[in-house]
Amino acid sequence: MHPLVLSPAERAQAADALARFVDSYEESLPTRPILPDVDRDTLAKLLAEPFPAEGIGVEGFFADLRDRIVPNSTTIAHPRFLAYVQGPPNGIAPYADAISAVLNQNCNFWQLSPAASVVERSVVQWLAGLFHLGPSAGGILTNGGSGATKDAITTALTDRRPDFRERGLQSGAPPLVLYTSEEAHRCVDKAAATLGIGLGHVRHIPTDDEFRLRVDLLADAIAADRAAGLEPFCVVATAGTVTSGSIDPIGPIADLCERENLWLHVDGAYGALFVLADSARETFAPLSRADSIALDPHKMLFTPLEAGALVVKDAAKLRAAFAFSSSYLTVAEDDLMLDFMDYGPQLSRSFKALKVWAALRTFGVDAFREAAERCLRLAARLGERVAAEPGLDLLNPVALTAVCVRIDGRRDEEYPELLAQLANEGTALLGPARLRGQTAIRACVANYRTTEADIDRIADRLAELAGKP
Repeated sequence: MHPLVLSPAERAQAADALARFVDSYEESLPTRPILPDVDRDTLAKLLAEPFPAEGIGVEGFFADLRDRIVPNSTTIAHPRFLAYVQGPPNGIAPYADAISAVLNQNCNFWQLSPAASVVERSVVQWLAGLFHLGPSAGGILTNGGSGATKDAITTALTDRRPDFRERGLQSGAPPLVLYTSEEAHRCVDKAAATLGIGLGHVRHIPTDDEFRLRVDLLADAIAADRAAGLEPFCVVATAGTVTSGSIDPIGPIADLCERENLWLHVDGAYGALFVLADSARETFAPLSRADSIALDPHKMLFTPLEAGALVVKDAAKLRAAFAFSSSYLTVAEDDLMLDFMDYGPQLSRSFKALKVWAALRTFGVDAFREAAERCLRLAARLGERVAAEPGLDLLNPVALTAVCVRIDGRRDEEYPELLAQLANEGTALLGPARLRGQTAIRACVANYRTTEADIDRIADRLAELAGKP
């Protein structure tokens, strides 16, 4: 037996150790600290120690996990981890990830991953169907929303510039211009920089009192750029801005894009999957008019990292942007399966779809609808508590699950210390925010483990802090 293969006894030992680890970690979550008391000496030793010539074995690995890794890891699944749009993994996820590792399917062309190809197609079809993108829709799972947005802008470039694949941005045509909100995620700027569009050709359009992109100013910017001899090509709207959770007016933006022949991409990485909640479904109905949408199953589907998605209205345009032929990868086409290497930049791709598919099959869609509704309800509760409390200022309308709070009388430089205090005392891990030049504390409810009691505990503590000089 090769030394890289575990013996039957070692497999049994590893399986038992893994089961005990999962059980003990789950049971410890309510009392586990949100942020670890980082043992810097231990981590320094992890960094410095050489890998052994002879392995430490299964027992040694799990001892390292127990003694050195877990105690120095943030408890993402804690019910009061509310600093970022990152929820706890769903319960089947560790097992789906393990099975994916065992199968080790390369989801590039279908011969290497027949079942995986069909599973990914089914997940993409379901995601596209949530937004009624139509029969020509398609897409691909990505490493996250940032990658999905970059791939969408690449597709827009290819669609709007027929010679883009051949000549790139070196054709001598007028410079291309991209438009987004001043509240947009930084992935838009990063994509523009790395794709060669240039930050100088990204227009950050001001927002209204609810932090939504102003369509009138967008129209003015497009007209001004055309008059200057530039070429507008794409608008990136946001369905759930990262700081305030605001949703840009997608319908009016779509009207403008149709008139101006612009590609409309919607960054829905944070917010779009709240379409699962009955109370929010109509809010997201205009996304059906988008050319492309970035989604993050590793947020509101509680899939463990990494699992993003890009869905497009016309899958043929996605393929036109990314398909290249290679003789050594050629196999017969099959109507049932797709070569996903032709729909994104990666060749080697892991079986990300399995953990999404497994969760939807194991728990059913209704469980995720309830979780989305619950997060919206709890965020609204926190917003109401903050708005009603003397000494606390609610800085944003609670459109989704972000709640930005400013404490009266506190200087900007005090907020990092306040956040550290809330985390260290075990109240909650909250995050920083800055809106309209004001520094604030931000809670983002994206955690199905969070309860009303957790929300009230946070609100009560913020009220106490507001009452202290």
